[in-house]
Amino acid sequence: MAARRPTQTAPYRCTECGWTTLKWVGRCGECQQWGTVVEAAEPTGLTRSVTAVAPGASRAAQPITHIDTADAPRRTSGVGEFDRVLGGGIVPGAAILLSGEPGVGKSTLLLEVAAQSAKAGRRVLYASAEESTAQVRLRAERTGALHDELYLAAETDLATILGHVDEVKPELLIVDSVQTVSSAMSDGMAGHPSQVREVAATLIRIAKDRGIPTIIVGHVTKDGTIAGPRILEHLVDVVCHFEGDRQTSLRFVRALKNRFGPTDEVGCFDMTGAGIAEVPDPSALFLGHGKAESGTCVAIALEGRRAMPVEVQALTIAASGPNPRRIVNGVDHNRVAMVLAVLEKKAGIKTSDQDVYVSTVGGVRFTEPAADLAIAIAVAGAVRNEATPRTLAAVGELSLAGEVRPVTQAPQRRTEAARLGYTDVIDNRSGTLSSALNDVRVRVRSRPGEGIPEF
Repeated sequence: MAARRPTQTAPYRCTECGWTTLKWVGRCGECQQWGTVVEAAEPTGLTRSVTAVAPGASRAAQPITHIDTADAPRRTSGVGEFDRVLGGGIVPGAAILLSGEPGVGKSTLLLEVAAQSAKAGRRVLYASAEESTAQVRLRAERTGALHDELYLAAETDLATILGHVDEVKPELLIVDSVQTVSSAMSDGMAGHPSQVREVAATLIRIAKDRGIPTIIVGHVTKDGTIAGPRILEHLVDVVCHFEGDRQTSLRFVRALKNRFGPTDEVGCFDMTGAGIAEVPDPSALFLGHGKAESGTCVAIALEGRRAMPVEVQALTIAASGPNPRRIVNGVDHNRVAMVLAVLEKKAGIKTSDQDVYVSTVGGVRFTEPAADLAIAIAVAGAVRNEATPRTLAAVGELSLAGEVRPVTQAPQRRTEAARLGYTDVIDNRSGTLSSALNDVRVRVRSRPGEGIPEF
């Protein structure tokens, strides 16, 4: 059977990135994905939104200095931590994509945002394509998100959702989720790359034309990336990722892309039985309580622009076999192995005949190099049975030569440590790992009741 020849009127298009070509190829020339180039039966929503311009609808170009931004003021979402990630609030007409693992709490967070916006007097339309209105109402009752200005619609058809937009005239639109909504203007089932592209392009065009801020929920793949074509992330203004460990209630929102603000801010939340709660100061979540014990040290982690103290704990026991165990939780396994080698070679702290367990408090992941010095001090304290004073914190990266190297945002970390009451900060000013450990021992001896545990 002869292969079908491509024509000028039916180009081929990549389902991942939207790249087009006049002939079929096995590999996309833009995103380099194999087997994603298919024949496009009709233009996508992105193409129609660019080409289908009504006569007289275009505006004359003008100097950038003459453009007035008074018509696009930020407004709060009612959730301070979410506003922090967005750069201070929601911009009218902004298209925001929120992604995250299944069950992490995306719908709960957006329902809280919708409720707070409704309480502020702004009408909100929450279009749920995954749950019925009764199911959303039950969750709203549990979290206290009931308000007359919050409208619900359980629809999977894009045209019906746009009809609700015309009827309700919301000031905030939430669509949960883009992979479960389909459009009659595109072929394929809901979730197909062409459908996702069509639905997202239409929602974004409505948001821009009417000045309605729109929050779109997106699914993720097995490796944690946003599902669907890559062009989805290029179309929206803000891309946020909602993450958290299933074993803990702590959740983080990070901005991966933000046209209206920085991308180094992090919002902290706590998932409770009554919904989701903001955590403006998460310092106490990652610290142990009670008297000082051997094998502990506090490090100052940096999450975006936010400095937070994290307690690192270490436990060492005599190995029962020829191969000592190295069990870590919340820290990088390879960096712990490197720190143990530097400890034994440069500081004389032998751990090759002991099982070593290293963990963080509160389930937080602390994988940046700034944790090296705190891990070394905690392990040394566990081997020597010496407790680090509660007023001491450590920040520094270890080199293979045993040197304590400076880390990023060191002044901000020291400022946060001083604010939380840590009067002694061990960092690169000690020079070497041996000097840093000696500085710790000096402070332990100066506070005997605080540094030596009682048995």
